[in-house]
Parts: sequence; C-alpha cells; structure tokens
Amino acid sequence: MDESLAGQLLLASPALQDPNFVRTVVLVSLHSDEGAMGLILNRPSAVAVSEAVPQLQPAVSDAEPVFVGGPVQPTSVVFLAEFLDPAPAGLLVLGRIGFPAPDAGIEELIGATGRGRVFAGYAGWGEGQLDAEVEQGDWIAQAALPEDVFTDIPEALWSAVLTRMGGSYALIARMPPDPSVN
Repeated sequence: MDESLAGQLLLASPALQDPNFVRTVVLVSLHSDEGAMGLILNRPSAVAVSEAVPQLQPAVSDAEPVFVGGPVQPTSVVFLAEFLDPAPAGLLVLGRIGFPAPDAGIEELIGATGRGRVFAGYAGWGEGQLDAEVEQGDWIAQAALPEDVFTDIPEALWSAVLTRMGGSYALIARMPPDPSVN
C-alpha cells in the first residue's frame, strides 16, 4: 500500500463488471495494510429509513431511503453523518463526516449531527485486495466532497464526479451503460 485512500472516492471504471459495483461511487472509510472498508454512495434502495430503522428517522431527512452500502453484511445498519459536534463521533472520514462512536445514543446523535445517511451493508476488501484492484484499473480514485456524500441525486453521482474530473473522464461519464447499443 503506497498511501491510504481513506476519505477518497472510488469510482468503478467501465471495465469493472462485478454487478455489486457497476457504476458505483464508494467512499473509502478505512484503508490500511490489513484491508479496506467503504460505502457505496449512489445506490438508494426502495425502502425508507422510517420503515427499516425507525429509530434513526429523526437523524435523516424526511423520506430518506436506506442506501445499499455494499455486499458485505447486507443486513447490518451503518450510519454515516456530518457531525456539528465531533464528541459523539467514533471515526471521522472526511472533514466532519464519519461514523458515531459505538456508545453514542440516538438522542445524542440527533443533537450532534446536521446530515445523516443510513446504509445496509458495506463494501470490504481483504489485505492488499483494494490496492491490486486500483492498480489493475478497476477503480478511479478521486477526492471526495461533502456534497458527494449527501447528494440529492445519487443516481447521477458517478457521472457527475467523472465530469468534474474533466478530460477523458468527462467522456467516460457520458458513456452508455452498454456501449454496444451506442
């Protein structure tokens, strides 16, 4: 591992055909020699937070969906938030954005966070796996912005970030999902 990708975005390259990750944008939360963990930011589910995890509803926007965070432990709940007060944060990933401490209560989180998002599952990589995938061109790394994490149009995030990168990436952003139909 040359340097940690924690706090950065990984955009699935068009060559990455794993159905779990086609056209995904992943916020890398942890990245070390032992492995990596992240959350897919652009896969909202059809299930509302109020239905799936009603106790977290006060910590997110009205009618906020649960996002599919990745294929690992898909029944686990992961809460990502922008902390106004970092005291109840367990791990900050991008500025004031991160995960609550394990002992943080719901009421404490509601008062300490400005924006929140609920994920089902996460993306995970074993030792050296993410580094190898980046090296072989499966992922495109890019600096993350807070607006990326809490975008109102998650379905357009992959294209929006590639367009922001400019050059040949802007061309990739306009590529149809199946180039053979072009």
